Amino acid sequence: MAIIPSDISRPDALTGQWVRVVLDVPLQGPFDYRCDFPVATGMRVIVPFGRRKMIGMVVGLPDVPAYDPKLIKSVETVLDDIDPLPDHWLKFAQFAADYYQRPLGEVVLPALPVSLRSVTAYQGKRSAGGPVARLDNRRAPAMKAVAASDVPALNEAQQQAVTEIVSAEGFKAFLLYGVTGSGKTEVYLHAAAQALARGQRVLMLVPEINLTPQFEQALRARLEPVAGVGGLAVLHSGLSDGERLRAWLRVQRGEARVVLGTRLAIFAPMQDVGLIVVDEEHDPSYKQQDGLRYSARDLAVWRGHDLGVPVVLGSATPSLESWVRADRGQYKRLDLPARARAVSLPSVRLVDTRRLKMDHGMSPHLLTAMRERLDNKEQVLIFLNRRGYAPALHCASCGWVSQCPRCTTFTVLHRSTPGRHQLHCHHCGYQQRVPASCPDCGDQDLQPMGRGTQRIEEHLAELFPESRIARIDADSTRKKGSAQALFASVHAGEVDILVGTQMVAKGHDFANLGLVGVLNADAMLFSQDFRAPERLFAQLMQVAGRAGRHTGHGEVIVQTGYPEQPVYQALLKHDYSGFAKHSMQERESAMLPPFSHQALLSAEARELNVAIAFLQSAKEAAQALMEQQQSAEMITLYDPVPLRIVRVDNMCRAQLLLEASHRPAIQSLLRQWLAEMNELPESRKVRWQLEVDPLEI
Repeated sequence: MAIIPSDISRPDALTGQWVRVVLDVPLQGPFDYRCDFPVATGMRVIVPFGRRKMIGMVVGLPDVPAYDPKLIKSVETVLDDIDPLPDHWLKFAQFAADYYQRPLGEVVLPALPVSLRSVTAYQGKRSAGGPVARLDNRRAPAMKAVAASDVPALNEAQQQAVTEIVSAEGFKAFLLYGVTGSGKTEVYLHAAAQALARGQRVLMLVPEINLTPQFEQALRARLEPVAGVGGLAVLHSGLSDGERLRAWLRVQRGEARVVLGTRLAIFAPMQDVGLIVVDEEHDPSYKQQDGLRYSARDLAVWRGHDLGVPVVLGSATPSLESWVRADRGQYKRLDLPARARAVSLPSVRLVDTRRLKMDHGMSPHLLTAMRERLDNKEQVLIFLNRRGYAPALHCASCGWVSQCPRCTTFTVLHRSTPGRHQLHCHHCGYQQRVPASCPDCGDQDLQPMGRGTQRIEEHLAELFPESRIARIDADSTRKKGSAQALFASVHAGEVDILVGTQMVAKGHDFANLGLVGVLNADAMLFSQDFRAPERLFAQLMQVAGRAGRHTGHGEVIVQTGYPEQPVYQALLKHDYSGFAKHSMQERESAMLPPFSHQALLSAEARELNVAIAFLQSAKEAAQALMEQQQSAEMITLYDPVPLRIVRVDNMCRAQLLLEASHRPAIQSLLRQWLAEMNELPESRKVRWQLEVDPLEI
């Protein structure tokens, strides 16, 4: 079967010549084929590859193949059920591939919906017409119009920010820095409305799936009068394959004028983009942690530059990378110094827990404050960024602790149903029943060690039996739509006490939330990761910002054994700029990002010494290249070291860090280094991965 383009009069179409194709394989490519059908760059083709068939994308039409013509196979099928991807999209994908040192095929194919890169979707028993034709033959869900919401008047700072954004000619990157509740979303909406009025399209990124429903509602209520009913498309990994294909097609066909999504939406094939917005730009969720390890925030800035349109990066706690760029004048900083409503920021109280008698991890100060707020008919949020019932199970008699048999970490105690518990590993997924007695000494008195959200929820139900309690974490929101339903119940006032992880910390406007209590914040203070204090401060500022957004008398209680730490002292004053200044001085003195640039080579093997040996050989190869390039003074190579959690799923892990003062120096080295990596003797014994600009080390 061949699906041939109906329009064969295109000047870039050809018949019976060579095509250059990229495939989703871990090989550099591209690969040349003979094609006897009309084809153009940006089209997909089915080709033989080894013993299988694969869908690839045409990225070039060479006059002469790069290989011996006698060895080159022919394209089997040309797929034309969607228009070719435009050149500017392919250019964007090529930049991502070059910068993150991945084959182009590993960028362009995963960016497509699953069915558009599946051979069986076109050649299987039920493939009649292909996935696009089958979807078009089904009736699309009706889009009901949303009642237009009132447009609130902007304050002076908001209006100035909107004016700066909409008056930008061509590309300009803006850092919209505003305290929690300062009305950053209103700035986005006003700027987006003006872009739509000019006939352009808007791309808006949010860090997490659970933030999309409330943004979707706001965008539809405010922008549908300009974009039209159904003018919004939502893209994220939580959609079913059919839902994602339908949304993607609406974007690719130009039907959607506003695209809202998580990090994968940065690859949306949009035309006529007039504005790109990245909300909560500091959030680590914008960094992909497998495959193409890209930063959607950084790619958003590059895409805006390439398309010549403004990019708005919004945050109450900007990443230090963005803060430094604003200091240097690379970004224009727009400040929103006060809350949009005439309400004050919440007061912050540090409770020193070193000499206090705690009740299941909660201080008397916190419990008293909770009772006062509940008596006043206000909601309370207890924030604990640790899901499950307890971090581990242990035996007090012999010291046994529940250990994952596949990983060098503990299994977490989870309550599956009331009264029933299981042990889960959060790294490899291993599960087992709780043993009836200690496996080492036989003692039946096994005790939970520490506290997770499930255990806190259970104890609060005992302390406050008259209160309605809800828990929002990755366990309670596994079912599709469950997170949206839980948040809706909080907004509707059907919850008195909310227990949650980082899922509740950002973006949510809880009208009646008066008190936020933070448990176990110290766990991040002394991490080996130099970014841990920055993440902790951002997390605390974000969750603190949920309190008193409407009432103006919100309170935040942070329990800590180290109240003198700079993170907590800055939090007391809501002083991000002071925290950023202190952190940048530390980073600059140690020449850490953003004052240097890093790459991380990771290796996995059954035996740790094999992974270390591979990394050592890779280090020696890099040193030889640095001598050739005369770049040894600009690049630092550290010794290979095991990861903190050495073994995950029976694979031992190690890493090798590269650091450079100049980005071009490290990029130049990486290009040549990768070409030699597979030639190393140990490369066949390990799985290795290179990450540019790593967030976790």
